[in-house]
Amino acid sequence: MTAADVWLPVPPEEIEGLPESLNYRFWNGEEDFPADPEDCVYYVVPYMKPVEVGLRPVPRLSSVQVVQTLSAGTDAVEPGLKHLRPGVRLCNARGVHEASTAELALTLILASLRGVPGFVRAQDREEWLGGFRPALADRNVLIVGYGSIGAAIEDRLVPFEVARVARVARSERTTARGPVHPLTELPSLLPEADVVILSTPLTETTRHLVDADFLARMRDGALLVNVARGPVVDTKALLAELESGRLTAALDVTDPEPLPPGHPLWHAPGVLVSPHVGGPTSAFLPRAKRLLVDQLNRFVNREPLRNVILTTGATGA
Repeated sequence: MTAADVWLPVPPEEIEGLPESLNYRFWNGEEDFPADPEDCVYYVVPYMKPVEVGLRPVPRLSSVQVVQTLSAGTDAVEPGLKHLRPGVRLCNARGVHEASTAELALTLILASLRGVPGFVRAQDREEWLGGFRPALADRNVLIVGYGSIGAAIEDRLVPFEVARVARVARSERTTARGPVHPLTELPSLLPEADVVILSTPLTETTRHLVDADFLARMRDGALLVNVARGPVVDTKALLAELESGRLTAALDVTDPEPLPPGHPLWHAPGVLVSPHVGGPTSAFLPRAKRLLVDQLNRFVNREPLRNVILTTGATGA
């Protein structure tokens, strides 16, 4: 392979093990491009930047062969793929975010069930707020979206002695831990769950998956946890359930996002909001670097890339 440009959002000198046969250009969303986008063959999208920033060079990537995200979801990038020629592979960051996102999911569950937000507010008032609260132990948990993140969440649920974990994904299958139910079985599973965790990708199928009917099927007092994408949940429908006091929620992602000042979700009863922090932790950069080194060595050696989500021009892309 002749020398070609790779755009990285991490300075290449900070990544050990990159193949030497490529030209590395550092670009993390700055106004000026580091080189002509037409010479880029492997584009790594800047992480945690506004959608329009990551998409800005895409219409000019006439030579690109791979678009690599450093996020688990690719929904923010996919609208720009229409500008690319057929055969470009889109890869996600499977393997980078599982541990951090699963940690946050458990944090949100435990904080919500045990009333931690109320304790923090009571501490500010110097008030001793005792009483009984729900435990995670002996609870039924439903994971909606059982990919690598969903499986990592279950790994961390097991030590908490939950009564049962039910798993739902796009298609039915069997895992070492038990069956994964198809989405069509959600209506019968929702009434049995005390905690419903959303870790599904955002697709046309899952957009507003959590609508008024979904929420109505959840049992009284159940907790909804969203570490997926904001638009998986119909915000208006969720607000109605929160304001009635029937359900509670813990949301790392919202729709709209960022949640603007004055939005009713900020102060809805029974809701805990974190600002989309499932992925950006100390675990991110070392794992992202390992992924990039592996992928770029595969690219140079013409080996199959990991985490290919779609190929432009292919059926269904």
